[in-house]
Amino acid sequence: MLDRIKRYAPAGISVFAAIVFLDSLRFKFTDHPNTQEIFGRLDGWAGTLGLPGLFGHTGLFSQYVIGSAELAASTLLLVGLLPRFVRLNALGALIGLAVMTGAVSFHLFTPLGIDPNNDGGGLFAAAVTIWLTSVVLLIIRRNELVGLIRDLGRAFVPERNVALRQAQGDANSNANTKVASA
Repeated sequence: MLDRIKRYAPAGISVFAAIVFLDSLRFKFTDHPNTQEIFGRLDGWAGTLGLPGLFGHTGLFSQYVIGSAELAASTLLLVGLLPRFVRLNALGALIGLAVMTGAVSFHLFTPLGIDPNNDGGGLFAAAVTIWLTSVVLLIIRRNELVGLIRDLGRAFVPERNVALRQAQGDANSNANTKVASA
């Protein structure tokens, strides 16, 4: 039974999170009144901190930026279900965790509150649920996440031994050129 859970849990979590993210896009990308209320309230709060426009339509944390991050997360979560792209599943969970950490934090620590749409806190409950499932998925996919980080590290930080070999190769090449010209 535990083997079955381990086998199917990542797919179930990924599909569930992707559905929630994709469903929210119709509100964010169509400028729905509930979305205007939430991001307007957050922008007003940010304005009191000297950061007006932070959550506005063209702000760093606008509904369009957050919606785009949710779209990227859901795409990676679903594409990552293919065995060849399983590392992308971990990346999607990481993006989902980041977005939902922001959502939960803004609900708890700003005037937005837990029930900004008078829906009984459903939006907040969805954010907490996706946050928790993202944590679970990251725990399940921890090896893939570590592998992805290592691959990125190799891509951006050259290995010391490779750099030394290249330097030695350049020195040998220069020495051979000098001997050949003499």
